[in-house]
Amino acid sequence: MANKFVPAARERNVRVLATLGPASATPEMIHKLYLAGADAFRINMSHGGHDDKAALVAAIRQLEAEIDRPTTILFDLQGPKLRIGTFAGDRVELKTGQRFVLDRDPAPGDATRVQLPHREIFEALRPGARLLLDDGKLVLRVTDIDDGRVETTVEVGGPLSNRKGLNVPDVVVPMAAMTDKDRKDLAFALSQGADWIALSFVQRPEDVAEARRLIGGKAALLAKIEKPAALERLDEILEQADAVMVARGDLGVELPPERVPPAQKRIVETARRMGRPVVVATQMLESMIQAPTPTRAEVSDVATAIYDGADAVMLSAESAAGAWPTESVAMMNSIAVSVESDPGYSARLHFTETPADPTTADALAEAAGNIARTVSAAAIICFTTSGSTARRISRERPNVPLLVLTPSLATARRLGLLWGAHAVHTRDVDSFEEMVGKAKRMALRQGIAKAGDRIIVMAGVPFGTPGSTNVLHVVRLTGHELKGRGE
Repeated sequence: MANKFVPAARERNVRVLATLGPASATPEMIHKLYLAGADAFRINMSHGGHDDKAALVAAIRQLEAEIDRPTTILFDLQGPKLRIGTFAGDRVELKTGQRFVLDRDPAPGDATRVQLPHREIFEALRPGARLLLDDGKLVLRVTDIDDGRVETTVEVGGPLSNRKGLNVPDVVVPMAAMTDKDRKDLAFALSQGADWIALSFVQRPEDVAEARRLIGGKAALLAKIEKPAALERLDEILEQADAVMVARGDLGVELPPERVPPAQKRIVETARRMGRPVVVATQMLESMIQAPTPTRAEVSDVATAIYDGADAVMLSAESAAGAWPTESVAMMNSIAVSVESDPGYSARLHFTETPADPTTADALAEAAGNIARTVSAAAIICFTTSGSTARRISRERPNVPLLVLTPSLATARRLGLLWGAHAVHTRDVDSFEEMVGKAKRMALRQGIAKAGDRIIVMAGVPFGTPGSTNVLHVVRLTGHELKGRGE
């Protein structure tokens, strides 16, 4: 396929995931977000209807056609939202130390009781467990449970109004991570050609396995870690998932704030070790919802995630509903470029050990980074159908650009969350000679190498066989390769 326009690779390796919403729902704004630095777009299924989401997908695909570059769409499922019932006066004041009851009675509540319309919670709770209300602003301690009635003591009081959210951090609630709404939203997302599906409130690997079964290979699956129970089975969850997100919003409610940074580092490190893309999200540039510049602490927060080797950093309300969506994306891009320009960045990036699995493909991916440093190669070019070769190379965090050539548009789009990957959708090759020639031409056309440079080429033989990476070849560019045919 002939290229209408060759987009330059980003000046950074970490990816920027921007959430779309009322402030960024038009094709014009989506285009501006891309130009400001957005590599992938998140569609939040917690708000709005399917018609609104279909319009967002159409705008993103329109952008993709205009820039002639695969563009990534992530649909984020809402997950089970636990909420209390209503109050007779819409609002009550709970006093610290008082007794408060949650029951199944749908009658409007008062300062002594309110309905809890989730049978599963009654079955899971034990005396001593905490209940967090309104994003953790109020804390209740369970003292007794009896026949659909939970008695608690208010440890942290305050105002409480209708249908506020409830978090249960100390127990595993026996409810699926997907609600009926999620199943309908998932079917819709798949019909729209979603590249990634984000699964909310994962507690156990079985949640991920069920979602994977429903997705049926039509999209990649990202598990959001926002429950303490998920941290206890992190490795098992990552075995089932294609990627993971450090969802610090609810995680920060259910864990004490001081425990969130160690949890974040552990999730990032585990994901990197297992070769799964990892996204760090929530409140990264929170003040830019209203202000044109972030706080210094927020900038440091984003920088820390990048130094730790996160594949992507995400904007939520900053780009979806804030007053400065384009500026928020541009700031995220600037922080990433600055961090990756730091002479100490590479050393910090490799604090995390990512030992190769005992396979030929992993051994070659590890060798590619070492060879690139030894011979001062300009880039690594890999041919892949499923994306597995690209993921293996990216896990090593090479210090040269990674150009990924794939005949699968779905694969090219999914690689938008992968550290360092510049994916190009192009025809496959049939022979070793064609592979080398095409790698040379594309390296020059994409602007990641020039005449006289060495490049490293990786692929699997026989060509077109997923997971068969077994070739690593070093070649030098002459500059005459561009005379070759169109791709």
